[in-house]
Amino acid sequence: MKKQIKLFDPIIDSREEKALNRVLKSGFWASGAGGFNVQKFENKFNQYVHSKFCVAVNSGTAALHLALSLIDIKNKEVIVPSLSFVSTVHAILYNGGIPRFVDVNPISLCIDVDLIQKSINKKTKAILPVHFGGYPSNLSEMKKICEKNNIFLIEDAAHAAGALFNKKKIGSHGDFVCFSFHPVKNLAMPSGGAITINHKKGLKFKNILESRRWCGISNRKGVSYDVSQLGWNYYMNEFAASIGLIQLSKLDSMNNKRKKIAKIYSKNIKLTTKMPYDPNCCYHLFWIRVKNRDDFMKKMNKAGIETGIHYNPIHKMSFYNSHQNLPITEQVGKEIVSIPIHPKLNENEINHIVNSINDFT
Repeated sequence: MKKQIKLFDPIIDSREEKALNRVLKSGFWASGAGGFNVQKFENKFNQYVHSKFCVAVNSGTAALHLALSLIDIKNKEVIVPSLSFVSTVHAILYNGGIPRFVDVNPISLCIDVDLIQKSINKKTKAILPVHFGGYPSNLSEMKKICEKNNIFLIEDAAHAAGALFNKKKIGSHGDFVCFSFHPVKNLAMPSGGAITINHKKGLKFKNILESRRWCGISNRKGVSYDVSQLGWNYYMNEFAASIGLIQLSKLDSMNNKRKKIAKIYSKNIKLTTKMPYDPNCCYHLFWIRVKNRDDFMKKMNKAGIETGIHYNPIHKMSFYNSHQNLPITEQVGKEIVSIPIHPKLNENEINHIVNSINDFT
């Protein structure tokens, strides 16, 4: 049987294995207070994106939950796209907030910045853009809107490790920027996430986050500590951080390979509606839009090509069941397909993917 071309495939080598063995033999596997590999990763990632502070956590979901917990959104609205993984919007509800869905731009599939101002009202507390597929949202315009309306900019950068906006790494722009280091992400860990902080009160928020990621524990001195607030069990473990340090050292080179593949797809796939090529994008995903999606995905599977759907619109899911009218999001949700884009793809596989898609169209 012909080996299937995977949609995602993490890039690992002996360095990750050696790092894991060092942690295993050390006997120090985890600490809610952070330290050793976790602290090293926070410092290295902070330097990489040029943010003021970085706090590591155990998932992108935890990062979103904690970041939104900083700004008291209870009974307040957060402007957010519906085209994302559900954690983006769940995190608003975790904090008692109300999602205000806004349609996406049909070219980038990021939130349409031209529609944001129209959605702001007295209850609006934050804008939560998603850098969809690693394609950077229009942060300069959103920052202007936030300053004008005195609201927060919290970015979902789960797809965007290594992406750029205005020549600066994603992670250095918004008040809080939330990353995911899931195994399929550009920077992969068994589980992991981070919040980078750029707010003027960054040190204060860093201290709050470090407490909240570990059950609200604070003022720890030896074996003595206090609990000064509600917190969660969201800290990153040493195994994940040790892998993350190796992955971070390879991130730019891996992203450059993704960009090369994206450039080939953009040039050679005959479909008119596909992810645009942009050297600032880190291409966690490469999406295309097709009619007869079920037939297309079945034919790709027969050709030995794994595909996916990212994503079904959140506002149409039974739990949310929002009656907001988002025509572009809803049409995209019926047609979008993710195709393989990862650094392990070889030239023959890339050509096979392109030819298989063109044969269908």
